[in-house]
Amino acid sequence: MILRMSPLTTKQPDITRGRILEAAFQEIHRHGFQAASLARILDDTGLTKGALYHHFPDKKTLGLAVIEEVIRPAFDAMLLQPVRCSSQPLQAMREVMRARRVNLSTEEVALGCPVNNLMQEMSPLDADFRAALNRLVEDWRSTLRHGLAVAREQGQLRSGVDLDAAALFLVSSVWGCVGLAKNLQSQAAFCTCLAQLEDYLYSITTEGAG
Repeated sequence: MILRMSPLTTKQPDITRGRILEAAFQEIHRHGFQAASLARILDDTGLTKGALYHHFPDKKTLGLAVIEEVIRPAFDAMLLQPVRCSSQPLQAMREVMRARRVNLSTEEVALGCPVNNLMQEMSPLDADFRAALNRLVEDWRSTLRHGLAVAREQGQLRSGVDLDAAALFLVSSVWGCVGLAKNLQSQAAFCTCLAQLEDYLYSITTEGAG
């Protein structure tokens, strides 16, 4: 999914670490991990190399920290928590899709989803990146599956729906929407794709369940 990052918030007293992580996220999102420049990150933060390497001994460590400490909280807040916390998970899934269509910005289409970007770039190259990204995707898939299971218990899910297959279909379809929209540089394409996924969710909802 295309994520809009809010400013990094942290309870830890080390504000320097937070500044580095936020600048690194922006740099990676714009340029990719491999092309990301530590020099630009330092310019953006006004920090020294010593300050950077005190917190992150190498670029890979910094990249993995961006996934866990910047991307994961935003990913969780945008995609997982609305479904986890809802007593009507099917409705929550539709609302997540609708919210992304309504709130999508041209910058988000231009740059794409940071998770999807990193999956495409780094999963074939580095096992640690692949594992970190897979954990995000698995959390999303399992959250959707659990939501579908709750909907089934509530009598809101049509009989015959394969929970595992449906959750995997939703995740993979969203990634397809994201990739297509970025390649086409088309907000309309992204919105059309998500509207079709909303329709799919309606199609597996029992009549009258809304």
